[in-house]
Amino acid sequence: MSDLHHPARFWHEIDDGRIQCDVCPRYCKLRDGQRGMCFVRKREGAQMVLTTYGRSSGFCIDPIEKKPLNHFLPGSSVLSFGTAGCNLACRFCQNWDISKSKEFAQLCDAAEPEAIADSAQRLDCASVAFTYNDPVIFLEYADDTAIASHERGLATVAVTAGYVTETARADFFRNIDAVNVDLKSFDENFYWRMCGGHIEPILDTLQYLVHETKVWTEITTLLIPGHNDSEAEVNSACAWILEHLGADVPVHFTAFHPDYRMLDVPPTPLDTVRRARRQAIAAGLHYVYTGNVYDIDGGTTYCPSCNQAVIVRDGYDITSYLLDDEGHCQKCHEAIPGRFRHFTEAYGNRRQAVRL
Repeated sequence: MSDLHHPARFWHEIDDGRIQCDVCPRYCKLRDGQRGMCFVRKREGAQMVLTTYGRSSGFCIDPIEKKPLNHFLPGSSVLSFGTAGCNLACRFCQNWDISKSKEFAQLCDAAEPEAIADSAQRLDCASVAFTYNDPVIFLEYADDTAIASHERGLATVAVTAGYVTETARADFFRNIDAVNVDLKSFDENFYWRMCGGHIEPILDTLQYLVHETKVWTEITTLLIPGHNDSEAEVNSACAWILEHLGADVPVHFTAFHPDYRMLDVPPTPLDTVRRARRQAIAAGLHYVYTGNVYDIDGGTTYCPSCNQAVIVRDGYDITSYLLDDEGHCQKCHEAIPGRFRHFTEAYGNRRQAVRL
């Protein structure tokens, strides 16, 4: 049975009688009955509650590469789910029917954390992913599910914009094994105009993850024609990543398709994502990928030492795997950073909706 009044963490009462949510940098200040901008964190009486605990917008088995994560248990399957709501307001959201929903009828699947972990184990998934909408806003549900997953030997994955406070981030990431952070742009003006947020908290989150945790971290930037795809902006982002995170953090440049409030913007050309990848490699980043396009070269993992193609991907299907059990290049024995295991057979291009 889902708990529609689950006690929320990270809030405090302020002098004027309102309570302030401390989960994300919006710091919503609420009177009784009001909800935060995310719509799912609500004040009820003298406390904050999470209104989507135990309810999901649906469950799917995906290839882990779809998150996208290319250096975390490559070839494995992951049980993915989300809830409703979001703490950003991206005009280009490609999951807007979930993240922008204020209709709880969207949450058709009820599942407690233990049931999700049991199902992932039964379905032979290697991990559970919190995705589709940002798991920061359902922190309590995600964390309890992560604990249940670890108890069953499963890994956990978060797909997030990284818009979380210093106060809440340690709790949110403490039971997460891998994360893909959506770096939507490298321009503060873009974040404010197009997302209703700020870039600095995301950059802080990335540095925290890479330097203060053991969470495997990859980055995705959705390239939107005419908005965040210039050579100058890509160069600036790559320079920052190299200086502040290091050359070994994988970066994905993915193609936009018209959606939500940006139906008038054309899809991203294949040449644009390929050009961004070339720029990132020229800047010194070791592992750079393209996404949302058919591009075998852009999906392949190369050894930075000898340039051997150590993982070749055709879409989400792995057609060649030349790493040993410890993740070393079989040609030159260079250690490829990531979380690898003995590879037998890739889950491939399948996507399977499931009911728990």
